[in-house]
Amino acid sequence: MGFLLREGKGNENLPAAGVCSVSCCRAGFEEPIPISTTELRDFFAKARNGSVRLIKVIIEEEQLVLGAHKELARRWDVDYDAFVLPLLDEQQPCYVLYRLDSQNAQGYEWLFISWSPDNSPVRLKMLYAATRATVKKEFGGGHIKDEMFGTVKEDVSLSGYQKHVSSCSAPAPLTAAEQELQQIRINEGEVAQVKTEISVESKHQTLQGLAFPLQLDAQQAIQALKQKKINYIQLKLDLERETIDLVHTSPTDISDLPKRIPQDSARYHFFLYKHSHEGDYLESVVFIYSMPGYKCSIKERMLYSSCKSRLLDTVEQEFCLEIAKKIEIDDGAELTAEFLYDEVHPKQHAFKQAFAKPKGPVGKRGQKRLIKGPGENGEDS
Repeated sequence: MGFLLREGKGNENLPAAGVCSVSCCRAGFEEPIPISTTELRDFFAKARNGSVRLIKVIIEEEQLVLGAHKELARRWDVDYDAFVLPLLDEQQPCYVLYRLDSQNAQGYEWLFISWSPDNSPVRLKMLYAATRATVKKEFGGGHIKDEMFGTVKEDVSLSGYQKHVSSCSAPAPLTAAEQELQQIRINEGEVAQVKTEISVESKHQTLQGLAFPLQLDAQQAIQALKQKKINYIQLKLDLERETIDLVHTSPTDISDLPKRIPQDSARYHFFLYKHSHEGDYLESVVFIYSMPGYKCSIKERMLYSSCKSRLLDTVEQEFCLEIAKKIEIDDGAELTAEFLYDEVHPKQHAFKQAFAKPKGPVGKRGQKRLIKGPGENGEDS
């Protein structure tokens, strides 16, 4: 691996300066090794098209290189154990990218496995841990659906992956106090009442981070907005099917925005705001969440509020669409050109505190007192 040992306390087992392309410190690696092999980059591009089932990546001579690969054969779950497990060395860490059969807006989804067996040297474990983010970035984070870390083969087998998926989707475990309260309610015959009871706390726990899937036409519209083929998207929640649907993508100017806001229902809007700022021409994507107050039902207000953050995470992370400003309104009349400009480019107020001259005494100052010099009033000097 090209490591040298430094002399001195606290520097044991660290790579010497100039030997590895990673910056090192007493606590470990600060920066990951960049991918430098053209072969691996080219193979990543080929694999993302969907013709490859598995990619094994290893570090050799301070470079990330292609260790092995497998072509498509059968369904992903049928081939999983036969393809993945034989490639895992009991002494050598590696990365494994395994193509699933599901797809998102960017193409096929992949499982990213970080293999770091207990018997491998500590130095290798640190090196592979520091390089994990670089591999994901080079491959394309938007293609990776799930990520697993394993030290024994059972952790990353098909059954291990299925357990991982189940644990991620399971609700958070109850605390001891919550378990005791739940048992009391069951013993008192209040189960039915608990299921129908609605409170601020229960809504927060139930709906926090709620994610409705984007329909295909909505995904295509977001891609078109990113490519600046359209300048406006309106989305709505289908409360029955629990999906996010596309309403329309009509061309929209700033003057048209107020008319796009429904008076009796909530909506999500994405608007490509074209304007000039300090002499520069800018095209900024603005997200607008419109909620016309109490004209909507409680359920609708709760669901729109809960789905908003997950929708924005999906748009920014999976579609890589940068959102310059997120705005919440209850009336379309608020959306004027001046309002949008001030939201995207808030004014910077610089306050400079002037020197405050001390105030004089309040009221009359009294009689002035004269101090006479020597020799005055007939006195000897």
